[in-house]
Amino acid sequence: MNYNYIAIEGTIGAGKTSLATMLSHELNTRLILEQFEDNDFLPKFYKDPSKYAFPLELSFLAARFQQLRDELSVNDLFRPQIISDYFINKSLIFSRKTLADDEYALYSRLFNIINLSLPRPDLLVYLYVSVQRLKSNIILRGRPYEQDIEHEYLEKIQSGYFDYIRQQADMRVLIVDTNQIDFVTNPTHYKLLKEIIMASYPMGVHTITP
Repeated sequence: MNYNYIAIEGTIGAGKTSLATMLSHELNTRLILEQFEDNDFLPKFYKDPSKYAFPLELSFLAARFQQLRDELSVNDLFRPQIISDYFINKSLIFSRKTLADDEYALYSRLFNIINLSLPRPDLLVYLYVSVQRLKSNIILRGRPYEQDIEHEYLEKIQSGYFDYIRQQADMRVLIVDTNQIDFVTNPTHYKLLKEIIMASYPMGVHTITP
């Protein structure tokens, strides 16, 4: 592996947890998975976004920070490399799309204070999937509280990721269009995607369509 710390990102339903888990098991790295299913505000948010957006985003930020602080501070001599299925900056991306302006101003101040103590990934991988396929994936995995997610919300989050990525000249970012591959069930597709991610990239944003 060319990188010590890889974060896999994508909009809801992009397959980031599946890919991070598959790569980590094969490459024998430490694995960090976001514990979002324990968040009691999430089902409430999908039913009433305006009421529950702020407590949801604060609770996610606290949980992500605590998990990454604990995990990234550990030095494992036998498995020094890490693959995660999220990057803490997704907190800013989601909150920018879900919070009112005054709420976001406060939220971003808190984020910037705590984020100073966390290392950034050596490679950020963004799995690009069309909104139509995202919705199909969400329906297929069957989480009850996700079934009412609207296309417009997914489009907002997707655009938020691209707005963020465009500003990251000092990061190593890889955007992979996975609309035409099925890396979960097709070993050939998975091998191709793994080789793309494991390649060496300079700083900046790189876009690949397998």
